[in-house]
Amino acid sequence: MPLMQILKKREVDLALLLVAAFWGGSYLAAKELTEHTSVVALLAIRFSITSIAMFAIWTIKRTSITRSEALLGLGLGSVQALILFFETSGVARTSATNAGLIISLCIVLTPILESVASKNWLPRSFFITAVTAVVGVALLVSDKGFAAPSVGDWLMLAAAVVRAIHVTSMGHLTKGKSYSSVSITLLQSLACAFIFLIFSGNQTIDAIKTFESAQWAGILYLSLIAGALSFILTLWGIRRTSSSRASLLLGTEPVWAVMVGVALGGEKLLVLGAIGAVLIVGSTYVGQAIEQKHRTSGL
Repeated sequence: MPLMQILKKREVDLALLLVAAFWGGSYLAAKELTEHTSVVALLAIRFSITSIAMFAIWTIKRTSITRSEALLGLGLGSVQALILFFETSGVARTSATNAGLIISLCIVLTPILESVASKNWLPRSFFITAVTAVVGVALLVSDKGFAAPSVGDWLMLAAAVVRAIHVTSMGHLTKGKSYSSVSITLLQSLACAFIFLIFSGNQTIDAIKTFESAQWAGILYLSLIAGALSFILTLWGIRRTSSSRASLLLGTEPVWAVMVGVALGGEKLLVLGAIGAVLIVGSTYVGQAIEQKHRTSGL
């Protein structure tokens, strides 16, 4: 089969993996930026820029926003803001080991929520691959050992739970609908920007005044690459596959985070970490095959 046909057939999977890579790279950028400003100020600037970019795209497409799109987009954006606040605050308050392990619980929580919502349980083998992926994350980040539970750990757990709900909701609320991905993403970004601007107050202005070129580069990456582009690709991908499959693909995010950390952050990947990365990638591949077979068999 020609390469282009293979890529076309797997375009949804590749798009979601690319998003996972972008998000994986965002950890290093966000961690460095939180050393220069507060979490809410960082997120306020990030989503203000994302909103400007999305508005420019929306202006070009000139798609009208319906009432249902507005309600859905603003609602999803509010939940997205909560997820990002929990994640960013959690990473700043806990170890990389605990953060990577706890957030990966989303991989298990999403298919459970989807199964409950649809009353159609996935096969046991799927949950085995999901648990294996969690074990892989544990090995991936186990080089520094486990820290005692902290506020950051609880924040990461909250992020995992809310992210699973968010992914499942996006899949069910947009399924079969002709919603504009650009409009929904714009509304989500505006909701996040508005919320964080309110809570950040003067901290946002102070950050803008003190940021240098390195900080602005990080902000632009978070806003445009890990923000606008990733949101569009995520919504586009989830509408063309299931929430469980999307969660497994997006669950490779810790692997990409380690790769970026090793290449750009000077971190070292030990033997256990390498084994964990293989387990996560392998479980994702096997899990998506199981999920796809289960989903198509009911058609």
